Amino acid sequence: MIVSVPECLFCGIAAGDVPATKVADGERIVAFRDINPQAPVHVLVIPRDHYPNVAALVAAGDPGKGLLDELIAAAGKVAAAEGIEDSGYRVVFNTGPDAGQSVAHVHAHVLGGRAMAWPPG
Repeated sequence: MIVSVPECLFCGIAAGDVPATKVADGERIVAFRDINPQAPVHVLVIPRDHYPNVAALVAAGDPGKGLLDELIAAAGKVAAAEGIEDSGYRVVFNTGPDAGQSVAHVHAHVLGGRAMAWPPG
């Protein structure tokens, strides 16, 4: 784990150096609106600490598992706050370029506010 990477966009958002529309701001987790939303609700939930993807977070062992639990719990809280808890929402972790990960900082997409198609992509 690296606490912060200077050239990482999401580390900059977590530190408050890069502006974002935050919807939650906690000790270890930050949630903010995606600048290119793919649904009426599209919020990114990130840890303040830098992990390049969810696989790296899981590989960190117990500290990573605890942080992953916090990310998932925060995603649920965002869904409730955004009013999509009952209608349904999707939580997505893209890992690697083939999965569409464009920023190398683990993040969960919370998507909702409309019916979601399956399969995605």
